Amino acid sequence: MRVGLRKKLIEVALPLDAINKASAREKSIRHGHPSTLHLWWARRPLAAARAVIFAQMVDDPSSWPELFPTEAEQEKERQRLFRLIEELVQWENTTNEELLERAREEIRTSWRRTCGENQDHPRAAELFDPERLPAFHDPFAGGGTLPLEAQRLGLEAHASDLNPVAVLINKAMIEIPPKFAGMPPVNPEWRAKAKDNPLEAQRQWKGAQGLAEDVRYYGKWMRDEAEKRIGHLYPKVEVTAEMVRERPDLRPYQGRKLTVIAWLWARTVKSPNPAFRDVDVPLASTFMLSTKKGKEAYVEPVIEGGGYRFRVKVPRSAGVSPEQGTGVSKDGAEKQGVSSAQGDGAYKSGTGTPDFSPAQGTKLGRGSSFRCLMSGTPISGDYIKAEGKAGRMGTRMMAIVAEGDRGRVYLPPTLEHQEIARQARPEWQPTVAISGSTQYIGVRPYGMDHFNLLFTYRQTKVLTAFSDLVERIRDEVLKSSGQKGLADDGASLIEGGRGATAYAEAIAVYLALSISRQANRSSNLNFWDPFGANVQQVFARQALSMVWDFVESNPFSSSSGSFFGQVKYLAAAVSLLPAEFENSTATQHDAMLPRSLTNALISTDPPYYDNIPYADLSDFFYIWLRRSIKSTFPYLFTTLASPKDNELVAFAYRHEGKGEAESFFLTGMTQAMKLLLEQMHTAYPATIYYAFRQLEKTKAGVSSTGWETFLAAVIESGFSVNGTWPVRTEYTSQLKTARSALASSIVLVCRQRPEDAPLATRRQFIDSLKSELPAALALLQSGSIAPVDLAQAAIGP
Repeated sequence: MRVGLRKKLIEVALPLDAINKASAREKSIRHGHPSTLHLWWARRPLAAARAVIFAQMVDDPSSWPELFPTEAEQEKERQRLFRLIEELVQWENTTNEELLERAREEIRTSWRRTCGENQDHPRAAELFDPERLPAFHDPFAGGGTLPLEAQRLGLEAHASDLNPVAVLINKAMIEIPPKFAGMPPVNPEWRAKAKDNPLEAQRQWKGAQGLAEDVRYYGKWMRDEAEKRIGHLYPKVEVTAEMVRERPDLRPYQGRKLTVIAWLWARTVKSPNPAFRDVDVPLASTFMLSTKKGKEAYVEPVIEGGGYRFRVKVPRSAGVSPEQGTGVSKDGAEKQGVSSAQGDGAYKSGTGTPDFSPAQGTKLGRGSSFRCLMSGTPISGDYIKAEGKAGRMGTRMMAIVAEGDRGRVYLPPTLEHQEIARQARPEWQPTVAISGSTQYIGVRPYGMDHFNLLFTYRQTKVLTAFSDLVERIRDEVLKSSGQKGLADDGASLIEGGRGATAYAEAIAVYLALSISRQANRSSNLNFWDPFGANVQQVFARQALSMVWDFVESNPFSSSSGSFFGQVKYLAAAVSLLPAEFENSTATQHDAMLPRSLTNALISTDPPYYDNIPYADLSDFFYIWLRRSIKSTFPYLFTTLASPKDNELVAFAYRHEGKGEAESFFLTGMTQAMKLLLEQMHTAYPATIYYAFRQLEKTKAGVSSTGWETFLAAVIESGFSVNGTWPVRTEYTSQLKTARSALASSIVLVCRQRPEDAPLATRRQFIDSLKSELPAALALLQSGSIAPVDLAQAAIGP
């Protein structure tokens, strides 16, 4: 018996402009945003996910003519729903319980109508229980946005993914918080407060707030313990009289020891010039330390005694007028954000040597070509690659950034700090091989083909120290839980425990994720942002890109790149998680294999053909997570690296060429879509995000292989596409770019194609297009869809 199908709002209309604006704005929100729990690539905005799932479950008024008999009444009701969505997508309303409950009630109302008209269905008791909404499932859960927003809207959420890192992120977002919802913290600091302050003792801890408070406390405990063990490797820097003689601006700090924020290093190779073949010359893409107006600073190499040293210049502070110049060229200034009025003269690095611009360092144009600091001899990319593969690429400290009284203080390198950095000798190293194409893994051509080579010894030492403390954290939390009176059933998280043992493991999970976050700020692929004056993450883009002048952050400072900073970001995200539905789950599962979950609402964001090598990139985090919490989730970390063979992406290097890769993607995605059909509840459409934008020129014209292959998989699996909505999930502030760039996600609204669906000849199809397309395009344009998106958006209508 066929279920009585009523059109959902998403199959008719959406307030797309409001959704897109909220999605774009969300990209600039960091504190408390779930994305700050842990990095994942191509994560969908909460606003878009929330709006899509809501509109996917709520009836369009036109599907109930008995309730809304005229078009005017239908449009009035539709606009009411639009106003609700427009409120719902605002970041400020993410935890607005009154508004969320209104949205949940709209979902429940539509569900009760559906149940009412299907009460005679032979499986009504199973499929149409008016008191229980269908569960939600996302088989490509990734960063967890869709399951999280489904949970926020009142659904029991089930997330699955092949990638262990993605599974762990989803567990931390939807599975663990509900187990301990409403529970107060157990840490001794809070217990002492509660003992002395009756109001604190009576405080109501909503959702995961208590859990987040414990994550903060034990994160600080972990930081302090690690500093006791290896803090000597991160010394303060003394401002000496010699420094002050060269830099009068440092006089207020003379004799003081300042906390270091970061050490800046340049990679080096032997000079290709035979006259300087014993000199390790720097490969520096910039010498700029700060390009903020009035706070400019840069590194200046000084040639002397057959070698060179680095000193730091701060022109304004040193009494140099703007007219005298800062040594920043106009081209370099514009690139770095320094006013060209500050001067356009490049400095000489030494007698008889070529001029070097601070903004350009020793770089020659784009790519990996440089100049020898000593002689000006070009250093080719091939030469650098050969040196790297031979293990002859080194490093040289260029500058030290310290915490001053009113901002950053830039200091020259010292022999003491260079020696201490080189003294670190880790007992363990992540020697897992780096896999993937050099298109995304840009470090491999330079001999950096194992993960241990992406970290300095000191960075490896501190990350292993944090990792070693995770087991101690479990013991500390267990001890505190017992004193707080939290019962212990002895059951672990994987056994479904909700007592002290499971809680201790939960804290360990979040702190392991903090260590993984720290790795993203503690690699020799981090770079220094001279405008923001901070440490930039490894994954500034979706790749492991080569960084020539890298920054080594101090994890024990209170500035960018610190460990406790990572903990605070993560805890803020945890405190705002919905923490509902204890039966929500996150599991490791291959989307091409069947699973028992059926009759679910489906919304998913599958891989984009060959756009992002998730498994290759996620190994960067996997190696540290495995070391930290393998004992908590042994089934997630059975292999040395994340699984790749069955990852549904079309990378030629994993197959016998491009054709086989495309065939694998088409076959696998078709199978995955067929399984979605079996899992989905027939009362609802499925929504599928797709964001592939690469265009290829062929004899027939311009095409998008990934997009077309994906559409073929959707249609061949038995779906019909009833709607396509371009959701702008990536924001650019440049108006021209925003107008010419394709929306980053197309949301396909799909139903199961009826077995008795009629066939059409090519002629009939073209005639239908000619008659129906103009009206459909007009409707799309009235919904604020840009012309560049019409080709994709018109597919559904």
